[in-house]
Amino acid sequence: MLVIRLQRTGRKGHAQFRVVVQDSRRTPTSGKIVAGLGSYDPHAKTIAIDKEKASFYLEHGAQPSERVAMLLSKEGIKLPDWVKVSDKKAGKLRNPDKLRRNQEPEPVVEAAPEAEVSPEAPAAEDAATTESKAA
Repeated sequence: MLVIRLQRTGRKGHAQFRVVVQDSRRTPTSGKIVAGLGSYDPHAKTIAIDKEKASFYLEHGAQPSERVAMLLSKEGIKLPDWVKVSDKKAGKLRNPDKLRRNQEPEPVVEAAPEAEVSPEAPAAEDAATTESKAA
């Protein structure tokens, strides 16, 4: 049976993918492919697929992976009825109470005006400390 899947290429941390038709018993890294359909760059979100080849293999029973089915439908390629494209999954939050949007806003505390200190008070304290040092 033939499958249409992504084959990873590119350097570490910067993946790029080839869209290939392959025997389902082979691994994507084996390198033995039936046909190359195009490429997908997830960083730039660019998809380049040969629509005629893709529709040919789909008509003849090649099964696309979930991700490839989503890419093909984005490109406007009509998928057979037996291909199921799953809906976009909603992510599950582990600790939603820790999010800032779910926390209560902190009350705004205005700083109380400080009592004005007369300039004579520090001078009197300085005079008292100098007298105690002299003694």
